[in-house]
Amino acid sequence: MAPASRPGQAAPAAVGPATDFPASVYRTLFEAYPDGVLMVDLQGKVVLANQAASRLLDYSVEQLIGLSVEELVPDGVRRRHAGLRQGYALAPKARPMGTEMELTARRADGSEVTVEIALSPLSQGDAAYVVVSMRGISAYPRVQRALQRARYAEVTAQISRVAVDTRDPRELLNCVPAFAAKALEVEAVAVWLLETSPPEFRIASNYAALADIGDVPPVANRPDTLLGYVMASGAPLIVSNYLRENRFAVAPEIRMGSARSGLAVPLIEKGRGIGVLLANSTRPARFADEEQQFLEALANLIVTSLQRAQAETQLSHSQRMESVGQLTGGIAHDFNNLLTVIQGNLQMLAEHAEVSGNQTCLEMVDAATRAGRRGAELTGKLLAFSRRQALVAGPVDVGAMLHSLAGMLGRTIGDHIRIEVQSPSSCPKCLADAGQLESALLNIAINARDAMPEGGVLGFSCGTGVAPVHLSAADEPPATFVSISVKDNGSGMSEAVRDRAFEPFFTTKEAGKGTGLGLSTVYGFVTQSMGHVKLDSVLGRGTTVTLFLPAVDGAAVAAPEPGPERARPRPGVRVLLVEDDADVRQVALDFLGSMDCHVSAHESAESALAALQRQQPCDLLFTDVMLGAGMSGTELAARAGSLRPALAVLLCSGYAEQLSDERLGQPPRWPVLHKPYTREALAHAVATALG
Repeated sequence: MAPASRPGQAAPAAVGPATDFPASVYRTLFEAYPDGVLMVDLQGKVVLANQAASRLLDYSVEQLIGLSVEELVPDGVRRRHAGLRQGYALAPKARPMGTEMELTARRADGSEVTVEIALSPLSQGDAAYVVVSMRGISAYPRVQRALQRARYAEVTAQISRVAVDTRDPRELLNCVPAFAAKALEVEAVAVWLLETSPPEFRIASNYAALADIGDVPPVANRPDTLLGYVMASGAPLIVSNYLRENRFAVAPEIRMGSARSGLAVPLIEKGRGIGVLLANSTRPARFADEEQQFLEALANLIVTSLQRAQAETQLSHSQRMESVGQLTGGIAHDFNNLLTVIQGNLQMLAEHAEVSGNQTCLEMVDAATRAGRRGAELTGKLLAFSRRQALVAGPVDVGAMLHSLAGMLGRTIGDHIRIEVQSPSSCPKCLADAGQLESALLNIAINARDAMPEGGVLGFSCGTGVAPVHLSAADEPPATFVSISVKDNGSGMSEAVRDRAFEPFFTTKEAGKGTGLGLSTVYGFVTQSMGHVKLDSVLGRGTTVTLFLPAVDGAAVAAPEPGPERARPRPGVRVLLVEDDADVRQVALDFLGSMDCHVSAHESAESALAALQRQQPCDLLFTDVMLGAGMSGTELAARAGSLRPALAVLLCSGYAEQLSDERLGQPPRWPVLHKPYTREALAHAVATALG
């Protein structure tokens, strides 16, 4: 904020004669201007200030008059600012400040506010000034809403990690209220679960900054109560003001307390209400659609966690094996839909002018994007133990991996355990997914650590070996295998425990200390990699787990060639888009629109097929595989191919594998784009599908 020009410099040209309006009109305009405006003289003193500047900087207008502008910049840049101000006086011109950096202003209480600033020189007779226009970033509602959505997405990903990593749903229930309250910036969030005898809601977990908002007795399940009303309707409810609410009887604790607005989302399990997620705020009209979508996502995570816990206690061993695949496949599909929406919107948000030019906004978007990527990694873990993951096999230097793993474990596993590695130079490389192999070895090492609470030796070794079982005759086994062993001298296993060690959900650890998925995940990965696992254990004498993976034939496995440059579709491609999730459909529409494609969007296969039967022009059918009730995406593709043999098809799936369609009895004949996807991945897939 620098003086405008030296005495004698010409004033900028006026727009129209100055006598067109009386001076009072200009004064009124100055005061009515929505941005903060300061007029600063050559010495850097404020000579005029409007009410908007007073509100933004938390000074009265009288306090601002005569104040040095250096008092309005943060302490760390005050000296540098004085030099910049003097430099501006040498060549004043109308321009924005901070095009390469973020600007903050220091308020009266010492706090800082992020601002945008524009400077304009002004001459009045022999006096020279600069007009400083300031606007708080909060003046951009679209940016704030976008950042708010990014914050909601990151918190959803954090809670999702808890939902995936914990076996005990109590851990998820306990963390949701505090996470949600922080993200929403409200005073109270509670998870209410419905009990059947008597039929009433009780708080399962809650966060309450104010006791009169959060400390509420059980609530009867009746339509004349807030929770009963939500349960009866089966839909989310926004209460703009409890004091004016007439759809149900507001509880005295709320009416007489501090809460003024609320948002309630039902917890629905297979069409049956099991509880309500409720947020309360001391501000009226605090909640809108975005907050509702955020709480709905959390409600879905809670229900999924409760369903999983119930399944674990009710299903037998054989039923568990099947339910694991269904549960993880369903979570992966739904969660990948969610991630597609999150990451797609973040990618588009980062390109908005209001965000791309603001470093703070970009950092927040980047943080949310990283959270989305971590969420995608978690989905991969779910698919691992169901053996539905997509493996990217390649040559792996086992010796180097073991030494790297030992170094990492040495820093984290504790000094009471000595780590030894034996990796002869003659050990060949194995053919496996490197990331999944490292994860499998970590799982085994963690189990070994837990078996040696008083300390011991953890040994890694590798070499060539013969698998202890014959592979299927349908497969052609490699001549040699690489054996990778992890050995401990811990507590060992009894015969009964050893026989069940690879069963999913079987664990000898106390409740809440393990999921029982570690070794079953290892077994799934190795089996999917055309290998085998061998377990040797003696009670009181330790355990050895050996993985047998195909050895790399140096002549058969060539180094991968550089991939072709990512292709893009030609402008004007006519795309028939089929996606039953509205938010994912919108992301796909935005992405395809940015590629200059002409898109006709449908939420069901039946609607899309009808459009094809009406001879609607179309170059490409882009459809999700899972479309809810009715036809699947692969069925639609087959019927579309019968109608139009030349029609290009691109499938999309929330699963990590290339799905087969059991109803068609064959794998899909078309390329598959996996969720979550970026705009660049979609463009490449569309161009490839079009040939």
